[in-house]
Parts: sequence; structure tokens; C-alpha cells
Amino acid sequence: MSILIKNVLVGGRVRNIYIEGNIIEAISEGSKEQVAEFVIDGSDKAAIPGLFNAHTHAAMTLLRGYADDMPLRKWLETKIWPVEGKLTEEDVYWGTKLACLEMIKSGTTFFNDMYWHWRGSAKAVAECGIRAALSAVFIDGFDEEKAKEQIIRNEALYKESKKQPERIIFALGPHAIYTVSESSLCWVRDFAEKHDLLVHIHLSETKTEVEDSIMRHGMRPVEYLNELDFLCSRTIACHCTHLSRNEMELLKKHNVKLVHNPVSNMKLAAGRQPYDELKRLGLYQNIALGTDGCASNNNLDMFEEMKIASLLHKSYSGDPTSMPAEEAFGLATSNAARAFRINAGEIAEGKLADVVLLNLKNVNLVPNHNLISNIVYSANGSCVDTVICDGEILMDERKVKGEEEIKEKAQEVAYEIVKQ
Repeated sequence: MSILIKNVLVGGRVRNIYIEGNIIEAISEGSKEQVAEFVIDGSDKAAIPGLFNAHTHAAMTLLRGYADDMPLRKWLETKIWPVEGKLTEEDVYWGTKLACLEMIKSGTTFFNDMYWHWRGSAKAVAECGIRAALSAVFIDGFDEEKAKEQIIRNEALYKESKKQPERIIFALGPHAIYTVSESSLCWVRDFAEKHDLLVHIHLSETKTEVEDSIMRHGMRPVEYLNELDFLCSRTIACHCTHLSRNEMELLKKHNVKLVHNPVSNMKLAAGRQPYDELKRLGLYQNIALGTDGCASNNNLDMFEEMKIASLLHKSYSGDPTSMPAEEAFGLATSNAARAFRINAGEIAEGKLADVVLLNLKNVNLVPNHNLISNIVYSANGSCVDTVICDGEILMDERKVKGEEEIKEKAQEVAYEIVKQ
């Protein structure tokens, strides 16, 4: 399929974008036009790369607003885990479809997910047309039999994943060092290295995690993983809110990718990623941005996440220049594209055709003194008019095919699973 976006604002200039298949073939100025199967009028619109949500539990859209304003441990043990124990593959399918719909409506074309019932998530992503790195939750609870089950399951899912569209990346998802045994972490390390897989893990999310690691292992979480030779450039470490200087140095040494989840961390009072310190160490380009699940955010709007990330660090540091708009935007685009090894994250010839068109007539974007500032500090998901992913039009004039059915079915499932 070919798409021509005419007279759209790209990098501050009005241009045409020509897409052939799933690649941006040309960005041109002037009167010469390519012939395309689909022509989109880009007047009063700006083209930006599709946004990346680097840490999610997508099907937790089903638990949006279900258990708020609670301490993390109590929230997990009394509300979240009991409900998750009842989830079926069909439930996860509809919850993930709802998440995909929400992300498409707010300009996100890629998400990095860890959740139960991998097949349900994969089916939803395949149907909805966006990109995802999908990992099954790997938790053995330090039980040898459960560890064997998890290994067998992940080996099977890895083989199955080869039948999925190229948009879907199989990743390994060891939950955290406090839910996964040392032997299983070593298996993950070796299997990921053998097959060149990304590894998605929660790391140093709370003070309790750090304290327990010191008691159990005699060292902090990052140091423990370093001792296991677990850390590498394929490690996607989420949260990282409680880091010592030595741990930051280890993350840099091993080129680990970090995911900042400011809204979830603030809502659960879990902590704050030391962004400025990491940046001073030269780790900025290794940091991406994520929402976490809807049970702890409570939405998947990456525009909101960019704004809150920037404001959090300005407020905490007392420095209004901390995480300027360009940096916040980079966390959700080019930085994340590098972390997940995807040829996207910018509007440029030769890049994958993951393109979002913003409506410049939306009241949040008027006037347009500085588009990136408007995107980070003023915009929200409603500013998105059109979404193209992998060369396919997923949303046109804010309409997504099948969205009413998705909302209706997901709501039915959500009410059913929380019944006592």
C-alpha cells in the first residue's frame, strides 16, 4: 500500500510524506507529487513519530479505577493479584484490545508489555495493527516445580511467536528479583543471549525491594543482577527509583536500558527515578518512558506522561531547565526506538512508517510558537487526528475500526472479573 500525506508540517516546514509499504520513502517539498493509493490532506496538521510506551501491563485496562489510593503491597496482595488469578486468555485479549485502542487514540504505535496469557495479548496486538514487545510474566516464587513450568511455557511461546507478524517482538519477562529465583534468572540470561531477546524486568522499584535484597543477598538489586552476569544492552529495567551511585555506574557499564514511569511511581509513592544524576553520567539516551499498567496510572496517554515526567524533575530539583521538552519528547520517541531496536522514532526517509498526525487546530495546540513545547506541556491524546503504523492507517479523523465493540466487550469483561 502507498500513502501520500500532502502539505503537512514536518520539522517546522510544510512538506509531503510518501509512504510505500511500511517505509517512509520520501519527504519532499515543492509541487511534485507521487501517485499513491491513499492521499491524506495534511493541511493544519503536524507529523510526529508514533510514540513508544516502554512499560505496560496492557490488559490492566480492565482494572482502571478498581483499586486506587492504596499502599503498593496491600494493593497487590488484596486487590490486584486475586483478580489476576481469575483472568482467562479471553479476558486478557479484550483488555489488551482496549489498551491498543487507547494507545492508538493517543498516538502510541509501540508498547512494551509484560502480562499473563501471552497468546491473548498477541492476538489482540496482531488484530489492532500496532507494534509491541510482548513478554509473559515469569514468576516462580522460588519454587523449583513452578520454575520448570515457566521455562517450558516460555520456550513454547518463543517458538509460537515466530508465526506472529514482525510487528510483535517476543521478549522474556522475569517479574523481579523478589519473585524469581536465582536459577531462573540465570536461565533467562542464557536463553535471552542464545536467541538475542530483550529482557523486561522490574528493578529497584521500592525501598522494600532494596532492603530485602540487602538482607537476602548482601547487596542491592542492581549489584545482585550484576553478580549473576544478568545485565546487558538487551536488559529493559523498569522503574529504577532507588539507585546508589555504584548501581548507576553498573547500569552504564552494561548499557542497560531504563524505563521511567513517573505517574505510576508518584501514584503508588514508590519513589523517583534519579533522572538528573543518570543524565550527568551520560545515560540519557538509555532512558525511555512508560505509563505502567492502567491500575496504577490510570491511563496510557504518553502526552500526559511526558509532561508529568518533565514537571516532576523540575519540581524535585528546583531547576526549571531540568528535563526540557526536547528531552521528554526524546524519551517517548528516539530513545525508546533505540532501546527496542526498532527503525522508527523520527520522521525521516528510510524509517518505518509509524506516523502520527496532530490536529494543529486543536485548542491545546493554538498558537504554535514551539510545537515540541506544545506537545509536552499542552497536548493530550485528543490532539491526535491520524495514526499510521507499519504503513497501515489505524485511525483517520479520530475514528478506529471496531472501537465501539472493543469498549463494550472490555467493559463487560471488567465488571465480570471483579465480582466476588
